[in-house]
Amino acid sequence: MLNTAVQKIMGLGFLDYSILGIALLILFAITYIKGKNEEDTKDFFLGRRQTPMWVACLSFVATEISAMTIVGVPAVGFKENWQYLQFFIGSAAARLIIAYLFIPAFYKYNCTTIYEFLKHRFGAGTQYSGSIFFFITRLLASGVRLYAASLAVSVIMGWDMKMTLLFFTVISMAFIGFGGIKAVVWTGAFEAITFYIAGIGIAVYLLLNIQGGFLEFWQVAGEAGKLSIFNFAWNVKDPNILLIAVINGVVGSMAAFGTDQEMMQRLLTVDTRASSQKTLVATIFASFPLVVLYLGIGTLLFVFYQQNPSLPLPENSDKIISHFTFYILPAGLKGLILTAIILASIDSPLSSLSSSFVTDIYRPLLVKNKTEKYYLFVSRISVIVFALILAVTAFLCQSIEGMLWLAFKINGVTAGSLLGVFLLGLLTKRHANKANIFAMIFGAVSMGILLYLSETGKIGLGWSWLIVIGTFTTFVLGYLLCPIMDGKKAENN
Repeated sequence: MLNTAVQKIMGLGFLDYSILGIALLILFAITYIKGKNEEDTKDFFLGRRQTPMWVACLSFVATEISAMTIVGVPAVGFKENWQYLQFFIGSAAARLIIAYLFIPAFYKYNCTTIYEFLKHRFGAGTQYSGSIFFFITRLLASGVRLYAASLAVSVIMGWDMKMTLLFFTVISMAFIGFGGIKAVVWTGAFEAITFYIAGIGIAVYLLLNIQGGFLEFWQVAGEAGKLSIFNFAWNVKDPNILLIAVINGVVGSMAAFGTDQEMMQRLLTVDTRASSQKTLVATIFASFPLVVLYLGIGTLLFVFYQQNPSLPLPENSDKIISHFTFYILPAGLKGLILTAIILASIDSPLSSLSSSFVTDIYRPLLVKNKTEKYYLFVSRISVIVFALILAVTAFLCQSIEGMLWLAFKINGVTAGSLLGVFLLGLLTKRHANKANIFAMIFGAVSMGILLYLSETGKIGLGWSWLIVIGTFTTFVLGYLLCPIMDGKKAENN
């Protein structure tokens, strides 16, 4: 009976395309309204710090969630269990640390990008190194995120990967290249609301189509171990052990939110330090329900397919949500999920990459003393260039499975270097500069080697330790080498 219904509803209909079209019209309307009066880079990158707190909060959530969560987290819930939530314990603690340790420093120096703090604290060399590390980390990790979204959309819409990447690239260029950060934060708020609506819609549909309803779902999922949240065992190779997950949640989120311009840029668009701090704390209560919702969808999908074993499954489990959307969901819900995935992907890192490039590299190092109109033009051109680089990176990610964990692994190689040098600036009085550059490079290379050895089974070390070890290595090396490489007077000044 269900197979017959599947044949009738397979594919997208007029209602689905209408929902997507209306959402894109809203996105471009916001872009035009917010971007038509852009005058300088302060407008383009900070929105003159006039963003309402609730908008910045929802925009932060939209960026944090991204297509990786919408596509990748249900895959984790489908294949594994709910132990991913252990990371959020540490993530919540990290947000409090960032709010009261990092944000005051960024507002003290009136930073357009957070890497300007490194210049004020240490010197231009550390700033340039921090920006370059951000470019590498963000381009690789965001390339994986873009691939995750493109994979889902290609399945739902029946496009090949090249067509899907072209679609995302063109829309992102137009949207961010014209509207800047004001368009990004306001559309981010719209996106976050869409994520909630889409997630609730698909969860309700699944519950209504699972025989026995919620009680049966809970029993089947529980017996299969899918509802496990806490893992109290001990194995340094397993990132899902409670202690390891919490530590990684703290350190990883401090790096992801506190030293990543893409995330912090949203928080720098509100008017005061106190408002920025309150905004970040509020994201704890806005993000957690979404993560639970999409993990739950993955578990609901597991039970649904257990009850309907004749239904085909995708060859790659990362496609589970898009496969289910295309073959099972009715018209309307298909369009809603498709819209959520597309909006999550359009909220890309292009604005933060452009702001860091122009503010940290181009303006102070390559072309100085030009007009604001000139730098605004360069900012828009850089959005286009970074969009093309992201598309190529995503295209090279094909045939990858386990995208959520891959993004974390990539981040683990370089993010520790960034966090280590930021903590050195925030927690000590040392004025290292040359030592910082050496420590950051040494830390990243070392973590790259450790990741390779771990992935090839040569050492028994879980990838979640990379960012912890990288942070410690960079911090200690920068601290100890400062008197040697930067001179005695830099030691305690």
